[in-house]
Parts: sequence; C-alpha cells; structure tokens
Amino acid sequence: MKKWTLLDSRYIIQRPWATLRVDKLQLPNGNIKDEYYVLEYPTWVNMVAFTEDDQLLFVRQYRHGADEIMVELPAGVVEDGEDLEEAARRELLEETGYVFTSMEYICKLYANPATSGNLTYTYVLKGGKKIQEQQLDSSEDIEVVIMGIEEAKQFLFDNKIGQALHTSALFYSFQKLGLL
Repeated sequence: MKKWTLLDSRYIIQRPWATLRVDKLQLPNGNIKDEYYVLEYPTWVNMVAFTEDDQLLFVRQYRHGADEIMVELPAGVVEDGEDLEEAARRELLEETGYVFTSMEYICKLYANPATSGNLTYTYVLKGGKKIQEQQLDSSEDIEVVIMGIEEAKQFLFDNKIGQALHTSALFYSFQKLGLL
C-alpha cells in the first residue's frame, strides 16, 4: 500500500469555519485524480465530564446542519497555539460553568479521513464543580443537561446521541472506566 502523490493543491474557499481545497493527485497505479475535494477543519476536543457526585454533563443545542436540537458532549475548537487539555478545560468552563479536579486522555479520532484531516481528542474529566454561569459566544444557545451514569448509558444505547464522534467518545470512555 502506498500513499497518493500530491501534484497540485488550491483553495476554493478559506474561512474560519469553512475551508475547502481541491487537490490533484496521482494514485500508486498511475491514474490521476484531477479534482479531489478536502474539507479543512480545526482540531477539536470532546469531554466526558463527571461532576463531584458522578453525574455526567451533556449539552443540548440546535445543530443547523442536521436541523435538529441534539444532546451532545461538551466540545469545542482548540484555538491556535492552545494546549489540548487547556482547550478542554476552557470549553467546559465556558459551556457549563464547571471546573474539574482530574483529566485523562482517552482517544483521538478522525471525523471522516476520506475528505478531512482534522482530529478530535477525547478526555474524561472528574470531580466537576460549578463555579460560574456559562460564558457563551454570541452564536451559542446551550442548555446544560445532567444525567446519571445509567441514564446516560441508556441514552447512548437508545441512539439518542446523534453526533458520531460523541458516541465513539462515550463508548471508549465507558470501556476505559469499566462502565460497560
């Protein structure tokens, strides 16, 4: 198995939340793909966050791409130059108002490696304590949802979490913590 050879690359659009490039590639068999489209997204973090009394924090928000209100894990973009763990703690504080006493790295996943190269990193945080109100961006409307472990597992098993990277994060985390 060999990688494809990049012959040319150009951007069609470059915006903070929508970057699309088209690559010209040569496959190992010699065939040329004149137009292979790649979406570029920033790195982001997903957090499986437990409160001091072992409740799980989720967020409910409208997702325009799916045109649905969804329950998800707290998550967010890693800012340029920001440490992954710092980003996870910052996003949790902003979205939920909670701080945590411990953090453990769980996994990294690609959203769709066929057309995008960004990674999502998952962390489990424990000992969460609410210290402030949410500090949401002007484009965010987020409701904090708190569930017990069994309720969260049932929610997951009943396919009520539609974000694929969040379901993966929960399965990896539950497995690592011996909850499955």
